[in-house]
Amino acid sequence: MAVSPLRFIVSIKHSRYLHFSFFFSPFSTSITSINSNQISPNLNPNLNPNPNADESQILNELSNLLPIRRTTIPNLYFPNSITPSIGNQTLIKKSSPDGFLPIEDKLRGVFIQKLKGKASIENALSAALGDSEVNVDVVSRVLDRGNLGGEAMIMFFDWVVKQPGVGRDVGVYNVVIKALGRRKFFDFMVGKFREMTNKGVVPSCDTLMIVMDSFVRSRRLSRAMEVFAELEAFGMKRDTEAFNVLLRCLCKRSHVGIANSLLHSMKGKVVVDCVGYNVVIGGWARLGKVGEMEKCLKEMVDDGFCADCRTYSSVIECVGRAGQVDDALKIFKSMKGESCRPDVRVYNAMIANFVSVEDFGECMIYYQDMLNNDCAPDLDTYKCIISGLIKARKVADALEMFDKMLHHGVTPTPGVVTSFIEPLCSFGPPHAAMMLYKSARKYGCKISVTAYKLLFMRLSRFGKCAMLLDLWNEMQECGHSSDMDVYEYVVNGLCNNGQLDTAVFVMEEALRKGFCPSRLIYSKLNNKLLAFDKSDIAYKLFLKIRRARASENARKYWRANGWHF
Repeated sequence: MAVSPLRFIVSIKHSRYLHFSFFFSPFSTSITSINSNQISPNLNPNLNPNPNADESQILNELSNLLPIRRTTIPNLYFPNSITPSIGNQTLIKKSSPDGFLPIEDKLRGVFIQKLKGKASIENALSAALGDSEVNVDVVSRVLDRGNLGGEAMIMFFDWVVKQPGVGRDVGVYNVVIKALGRRKFFDFMVGKFREMTNKGVVPSCDTLMIVMDSFVRSRRLSRAMEVFAELEAFGMKRDTEAFNVLLRCLCKRSHVGIANSLLHSMKGKVVVDCVGYNVVIGGWARLGKVGEMEKCLKEMVDDGFCADCRTYSSVIECVGRAGQVDDALKIFKSMKGESCRPDVRVYNAMIANFVSVEDFGECMIYYQDMLNNDCAPDLDTYKCIISGLIKARKVADALEMFDKMLHHGVTPTPGVVTSFIEPLCSFGPPHAAMMLYKSARKYGCKISVTAYKLLFMRLSRFGKCAMLLDLWNEMQECGHSSDMDVYEYVVNGLCNNGQLDTAVFVMEEALRKGFCPSRLIYSKLNNKLLAFDKSDIAYKLFLKIRRARASENARKYWRANGWHF
């Protein structure tokens, strides 16, 4: 049955399928809106449906309604090309529709377009880069995220090493080798590892650890040992240092038994030093295997090596994990009789043992002993004590220890601060978490977005709107941008406190920035508005949410097809 073009267009605009909404979305950069004044004069608006109409006639009428020419669409990856024209009229050239994307998304988006030919891909990459500069950090963000294939990674790497800000050095090779190994593109990874020697780049021990760890993590231990046996072909020596790297990778992934067997079998072929024994002993210590650890320690002493502080710290950790805290105390006291002064690793092992049994009295005795013996505690020391105190719900002691850490000049990383705030936000009011946050801000510690979201969630649950809004301003001052999660926490807190007008204002701001709230938060705000007899505001917000939902569905449809606009 033939349908008139006008009726076809009207049916599309009122279709219940949301993916058709991208024809009329405000985000579209290619298709202008159609109104009654733009209808072709060749089309009679009173035209009745003709059952004998030909399909070609309908297509001709649609082409008159939608006069889209291929030359009017700006080239996405060649913005400096010649401006298209029709006849003597020069068309207005539009800016690139992917200008809002970060540089790594632009470069990664080139491979979504499925361009053919190496030259066309490299030209598209250069056009997407534009006037921006590329460095090793950008290369890492391009390769580590997304779902690029092995060939795409290699092609991008071959292009990026030709750029002024990036050269063929060990750092950029480590980035691409690590990215290939993480995705299990082992043939490409080994090829790049072999290429380093051909290009005159000397691999480092970090490069070797990345390659071996990629194989060991994927449980391909034989491939890792093959790489160690063929190190001369990769421009490296098969010496003690390389052997210790292999042992470290095996013990890191809990293959301590294989590392122990390899340590015995390689005697006479490779010089085994004290570092190799300490690596295996440390592996047994993490597993709490006291018997296996003692055997390895005995072999180490029989080979003429003396136990150092690293050995003692592993032994103390092992017996502590096995629940033998008294034996760990005896070993610690025996160190002084052997003229071996404990270092920070030994003290950390003793403190961790007492924290595991929640004996914080003995824990603080050894912490004070560290200070008296001029052994400065490090970040691991404070992290162990503070985490244990928070887990035991000794929040006041934890906050006091956190202040001591900052007073002694030990600056925690954003991840460590987040690890402290997360358990504090799981119980009780948000007062303790806010005190820890303020202390960290006072000493110039960086706060992650995850930590801010945890605080937002806790403050919104308790209805602390004033503190929540102040925290939101501080987050923006730190340079963090607000996403939909942040807006939802703010709206939830305002709803819990009854500030509905402010909640609607925040929701509208989120909609203006292109975010679409979850159905749960919107339903909560809508029910609150209806309960307080604010139907007009609820209806206006409903219309905006409906448009935002349609745009969100259109964006999902675009991204699913690899479109960036």
